[in-house]
Amino acid sequence: MSRIGLGTSTWGASTDQDDAAQQLTQFVDAGGNLLDTADIYGRGRSEEIIGHLLGDVVPRSSIILATKAGAVAPRKRDASRGHLLQALDTSLRRLGTDYVDLWQLHGWDDSTPLDETMETLETAVTSGRARYAGVCNYSGWQLTKAAASSDSAPLVSCQMEYSLLERGIEREVVPAALDAGVSVLPWAPLGRGVLTGKYVSGIPDERAGSRFFNSYVRPHVDANATPSVMNTVLEVAGEMGESPLAVSLAWVRDRPAVGAALVGARTAQQLPESLAAETLELPEELRERLDEVSAPAMGYPEQILF
Repeated sequence: MSRIGLGTSTWGASTDQDDAAQQLTQFVDAGGNLLDTADIYGRGRSEEIIGHLLGDVVPRSSIILATKAGAVAPRKRDASRGHLLQALDTSLRRLGTDYVDLWQLHGWDDSTPLDETMETLETAVTSGRARYAGVCNYSGWQLTKAAASSDSAPLVSCQMEYSLLERGIEREVVPAALDAGVSVLPWAPLGRGVLTGKYVSGIPDERAGSRFFNSYVRPHVDANATPSVMNTVLEVAGEMGESPLAVSLAWVRDRPAVGAALVGARTAQQLPESLAAETLELPEELRERLDEVSAPAMGYPEQILF
């Protein structure tokens, strides 16, 4: 599996099929193979676009195809057997394939017994409709509980937000993943775009008024730690002659438990810089500087204080 994966959350929304085809070609030509989508991206249009591109633009065999199910509304999940299996069959039809390589639960569902959910993953795997199963946005205890309940269809991945600006998963999720032998797939590895440095000089007026910007990006822009982290990223990038994007992506790519960092791009022009970062290696001294400035607060019980 490539160390950089391609996310497709904008496909079918702000990215049309022609641009998606260019991105997929660039990605495969650069040695990438993990393509990540979800049944809710573009209200299903992302999967439909991928279904049109596989075979016509790149061979299906060249792609590790991952999709998700279980998200039915903002902050609402349905991981019941009926919903998940119907969603999987719909995803396969859109994707134009008999199977996905990785089928992921989009989030934890308090209203469905875990045994029912994990037995559904087993059904998907044993029926051949999914090769492997994973989860997304689970807490440490949720991941541990799910991994312990999945003997017949072992979990192989946990997709989580992870970047120099969001290291909260290091408290519980990363230790749980390492213990269970589960790979972490970071989403938003560039701090929702903030770590590219494009907001260092200020926020453009057209973005400042955007609902998406204010709900999704601004929390990282306004975080107390962001100025010091961003300054260090810029310093390291300058010393290496690399971009802040490349430095930030290389850092998260090489963290413990990480299998592949997922990058996305609205246009094909934005993607090559992220793909080029796959070969960048950070010197240990510079990595330690980034570690120190972005370190999450740790205390009891993550660390024994007595």
